[in-house]
Amino acid sequence: MAEINKAPRGTNDVLPEDSYKWQFVENKLLETAGLYGYREIRVPVFEHTEVFIKNVGDTTDVVQKEMYTFTDKGDRSITLRPEFTAGALRSIVEHSLTSAALPVKVCYLGGCYRYEKPQAGRLREFHQFGVECIGATTPLADAEVIALANQLLTDVGIKKISLEINSIGCPTCRAEYHKALKAYFQAKSSELCGTCQDRLERNPMRILDCKSPVCAAIAKDAPVVIDFLCDECKAHFEAVKSYLDAMAISYTINPRIVRGLDYYTRTVFEFVSGDIGAQSTVCGGGRYDGLLENMGGQSQPGLGFAMGVERLLMVLQSQQAELPEPRPCDIYIAPMGEAAALNAAVLCKALREEGFEAATDIVGRGLKAQMRYANKLGAKYTLVLGDSEIESGKAKLKCMADGNETEVDINALAEALYDANFASLAEAFDI
Repeated sequence: MAEINKAPRGTNDVLPEDSYKWQFVENKLLETAGLYGYREIRVPVFEHTEVFIKNVGDTTDVVQKEMYTFTDKGDRSITLRPEFTAGALRSIVEHSLTSAALPVKVCYLGGCYRYEKPQAGRLREFHQFGVECIGATTPLADAEVIALANQLLTDVGIKKISLEINSIGCPTCRAEYHKALKAYFQAKSSELCGTCQDRLERNPMRILDCKSPVCAAIAKDAPVVIDFLCDECKAHFEAVKSYLDAMAISYTINPRIVRGLDYYTRTVFEFVSGDIGAQSTVCGGGRYDGLLENMGGQSQPGLGFAMGVERLLMVLQSQQAELPEPRPCDIYIAPMGEAAALNAAVLCKALREEGFEAATDIVGRGLKAQMRYANKLGAKYTLVLGDSEIESGKAKLKCMADGNETEVDINALAEALYDANFASLAEAFDI
């Protein structure tokens, strides 16, 4: 029986004490992506199952083992999104976004769902940020997308991370690679897991991505795709590297990167951290030139990447990165009596409309308890409001950092706070 007072396995609550970190990271991701011309797209949390089977790939672990799929009341097969790209491209096709100026640049942020064994950095509900660039075929487009990912990671505060790149070719040269892989794995087919024995016939590249230790050990000496690239794919990859060199973006070539989804072509890449254990890939992506047409749209090249927000936060924590502190309460108004409580409520409303975070008592505490509560809130200033303050129109604004008090006009409290904050900044910067 489900425990109704516990979150489902593989999910996490983000509490107020941590949510400001998420807000900082998410806002920074959207802000930096905007510098590259990416605008946010929001797609449904579920799609028709065929969207993922057809485009993620029916030989992938995601489709075979991990999707949350159910039949709705209209007898339709529906799946919670395990990743964003397929849904984002479905939306681009449905709304004919490619009929406008190319390239189409979109970014997204939200939850994804995969049924897998929960572990650090791998949850059943996780959050992704990513981008999709449709309509750009040049190697410079690949390099720019990688540069964006690199800047995103830098801007959120990650200091140590490695870029690994590879090319997995086009359908033409990949066919030759598949033949070589098939010949290699057929000689060891009896040692492969049942899933990989099926993949051997349908898509031998998926064996390279198997999580089984036995299959991984066998795959270690398998042929590498970069040795089978056609001349055009080689030239494309060399150009990508030259652009990365020109932009001073360090990388290493990892011929074992194939990515876990079937739609990739040519350039693939991962940003890897050594600070978060086994789940070391923080960001991954690449080119997928045939995917939009596979979705029923125009034939347009595409590329993009996705990064897990949970993993970003894990890296930031492991690197002890300094994140901005949450905004403190600007002022706590402590009323004494019913008339003061009414006036405090009116004052707080006016201050909030001026952009201040203001708080007052709404549970009926005594004055001492209110002061303790103001301390817990981290209030920068407090103001005690009683009958005499209301009658005179004057009250003492107390700075909680040093205990200094200044008499202020209650009806000009916003101006007093502006002046107090400016004086505090001037002192801090010795103006």
